[in-house]
Amino acid sequence: MASRIARVAAAVLLLLGACWAAMAADDSPESLEQQVKAAFLFKFIGYVEWPAEAFADPGSPLVIGVAGDDSLAQELGRVIARRTMNGRAVSVRQLRSGESLAGIHMLFASRSQLARLGELSAHPRPVLAVTDVAKGLEQGSAINFVTAGNRVRFEVSLDAAKRNGLKIGAPLLSVAMRVQE
Repeated sequence: MASRIARVAAAVLLLLGACWAAMAADDSPESLEQQVKAAFLFKFIGYVEWPAEAFADPGSPLVIGVAGDDSLAQELGRVIARRTMNGRAVSVRQLRSGESLAGIHMLFASRSQLARLGELSAHPRPVLAVTDVAKGLEQGSAINFVTAGNRVRFEVSLDAAKRNGLKIGAPLLSVAMRVQE
């Protein structure tokens, strides 16, 4: 188990290193931050367990909805292009204000779209809520991005994940900056 956690931590660090290397092509710190967040979002789904009823059928894709951050949605589209995770195709959907969360398995809600988190309680399927705001976990997010020392890190709320019918794997928890019970 410890060796598996070490391999996951090494894979995450390699992924982050690749994103930092991408900075050479684009000197914009905002662009680098988007690349890192997109890579994390894709990797998160590999360590989250959704119940079978979260999907219409066994071959249904896993859909990541992005609300309020079109550049992150575009970057995430590049990251997941023609890729699968746990045997499922992965797709990205840019969510506009008022658009339904139906069919979404992961919701990234930017600062301007935090009200969308309230919709999750009325949503019929389990959704992994991800944010990038101060005190995001306290606002109902299961995973929240945090910038620490010019690095994008993340924190996890096990309670929020459980309320949404999700299980987050130990390897992801082991690399989180903070885990809130």
